[in-house]
Amino acid sequence: MSLDQEIAEARKEIVADGYDMSVGEIMNLYKDEEIFINPSFQRLFRWTDSQKTRFIESLLLGIPIPPIFVVQGENGIWELIDGLQRLSTVLEFAGFLRGENGMIAPASSLGGTAFLPSLAGKRWEPSSEGADDGIGKEQQLQIKRARLRVEILKKESDPKAKFELFQRLNSGGANLTPQEVRNSVAVMLNPGFFDWLVLRSNDANFKLTTAQTEIALEQQAGVELALRFFVFRNVPYSSGLDVHEYLDLGLEAIASNKTFPLQSEEEVFTKTFQWLGEALGDRTFKKWNAQQNQFMGKFLMSSFEVIAVGVAANAKALAGMPAASRNEFLLDRAQALWSDAVFNTHSGAGVRGTTRLANLLTMGQAFFAP
Repeated sequence: MSLDQEIAEARKEIVADGYDMSVGEIMNLYKDEEIFINPSFQRLFRWTDSQKTRFIESLLLGIPIPPIFVVQGENGIWELIDGLQRLSTVLEFAGFLRGENGMIAPASSLGGTAFLPSLAGKRWEPSSEGADDGIGKEQQLQIKRARLRVEILKKESDPKAKFELFQRLNSGGANLTPQEVRNSVAVMLNPGFFDWLVLRSNDANFKLTTAQTEIALEQQAGVELALRFFVFRNVPYSSGLDVHEYLDLGLEAIASNKTFPLQSEEEVFTKTFQWLGEALGDRTFKKWNAQQNQFMGKFLMSSFEVIAVGVAANAKALAGMPAASRNEFLLDRAQALWSDAVFNTHSGAGVRGTTRLANLLTMGQAFFAP
């Protein structure tokens, strides 16, 4: 197939439209439930009060703002797939935003800015009769008449197009981390799976053994590590894929699989990190220093790829061992890993991620076999 033919075929999968609308029109669509914000999205990303104020300021000053992207469902209702914070901010300020429980959230107030210091404390409507903290009718109309481009992915498009679109819009930018993009895609694909994954990432032994920093937790590192565990176990690695491509494909494969065995996978996950927590605690994925006879340093992804996958692969055999013997075995294997030639060759700082994954994901099962 020629390049022209490939482009023509791919374009058939994307049926798009778009036009400019006023913010007031979009408000009315939302009030009439003709534009839908997935409740799970609302808890994924929240702007700070300062960011919200700056966005309202942009509307008042006539500063151009990026478009929002929606996908049109079978019933004609639009589902928001990009632009959550922009739309939520103006809806919350006006007192229209519905929370996850379907109830109207309290209207927000603004802070002052360098250009508009008098915005401090201002609301859409006065807080009480006679109060002077309302933004005023003229400013309300300015916000309502501000123009916003709405890009529409129509219902005739390929079903996977909205996930691809979201990834392309948010990949490579500074706004979202790769895992935050994956979280959003997971919500679109299978909200129940995403909630299940978050619960696994909050497992006490998992958090203990992975020893995550506060910054890592803020960047969804725990959810990414939990996802890695299930992808490494269930989705074969294809040589040449970088880790983010692999996780993207793995997420889609698992979240789209209606027969994915959540219960048995949860049991293996829980047992794996319970045993590692009992045997090694927060030392589990750190480097063993034989000279100083201790684990040192920080969490290392290379050890996670071998230890977590290897222990999980041998869960049945390990379950049959007495606890004391199992703890001794896991400690011994975790120490021995750092003198293994294959591991040391493919886990150094200069090793490409593709090379590391291709070699380490396959060694854990044999290395941790009792």
